Amino acid sequence: MSKTLIIVVVIALFLGMYGCSSYNGLVQTDTNVQEKWAQVQTQYQRRADLIPNLVRTVQGAANFEKSTLTAVIQARASATQVKFTADQLTPENVQKFQAAQDQLSGSLSRLLAVAESYPNLKANQNFSELQAQLEGTENRIAVSRNDFNGAVKSYNQSVRSFPNNIFAGIFGFPVKGFFEASQAAQNAPTVQF
Repeated sequence: MSKTLIIVVVIALFLGMYGCSSYNGLVQTDTNVQEKWAQVQTQYQRRADLIPNLVRTVQGAANFEKSTLTAVIQARASATQVKFTADQLTPENVQKFQAAQDQLSGSLSRLLAVAESYPNLKANQNFSELQAQLEGTENRIAVSRNDFNGAVKSYNQSVRSFPNNIFAGIFGFPVKGFFEASQAAQNAPTVQF
């Protein structure tokens, strides 16, 4: 064998091994993003599952606040219809998902404000428990979104770094979208009684 052939074979083996290693690393970070996205969806689903109980409890005590309750029910229905898999996490799709969740968050804020104005409802143990569960769920959602954004950051750095970006392009690993604060989050909510 000639020296040139040996050098070419060694370089080809090195590139092959590096390509395999890069691919496996990209798969690992992509799988981590998928796991974190599933956790985000689980927490939003938990919130969506709690809402009917909260609405029924509030309905029993504040039967005349139909418009607020209807808005919460409609926002929940809208939020649960927007679903994406981890492969569809483009920045635009993440924004659509966040917009639907923001609408639901706004409706819940109004519902909780209504509840504050009814002392009998505040004293209701079922309502207090549901409110605590909802607060805990909102905290879990925040943690899940932060974990997801950390996983996306790691993944995007890997996908965009040289020479991984070459292998990412070849093997179809696109940049993923982050959860970002909505424009509505920039202003404090207005509560009127």
